[in-house]
Amino acid sequence: MRVGATGTVRRMFRLCTALVALTLVLAACGGDDNSSSSSSSSASSAPPASSSSSSSSGGAENASAEGKQIFTQNCKSCHTLKDAGATGSVGPNLDDLKPDKATVVTQVNNGGGPMPAFKGKLTDAQIDAVATYVSTVAGQS
Repeated sequence: MRVGATGTVRRMFRLCTALVALTLVLAACGGDDNSSSSSSSSASSAPPASSSSSSSSGGAENASAEGKQIFTQNCKSCHTLKDAGATGSVGPNLDDLKPDKATVVTQVNNGGGPMPAFKGKLTDAQIDAVATYVSTVAGQS
């Protein structure tokens, strides 16, 4: 009976160790990349998307610039996207994948695999901006 209890304790210890390691990997994927930004705060400090971005002629450019900033702060460490100078290898190469905007919005909101969900960490406007940026530039460079 004692031998079985020891085996159970060992299995639980291994499981806990694996979960801690997985948590650290997931936390690193959504981390801030301070080397490319003068800001030392998280993505919540990114400027909100302009509500007039869809009604002005410069709206797409504004969304693209904001989306690039959000991507650089939150996604660059895990994904490859040439336009952003990103060479991460944890997540998919977005230049090869060329996702549409709806796919990016869903993935950023919900996460999946090693990618954390950003719903609640980024505003809806920030998610829209990064989705616009990625879906516009992926595979274009």
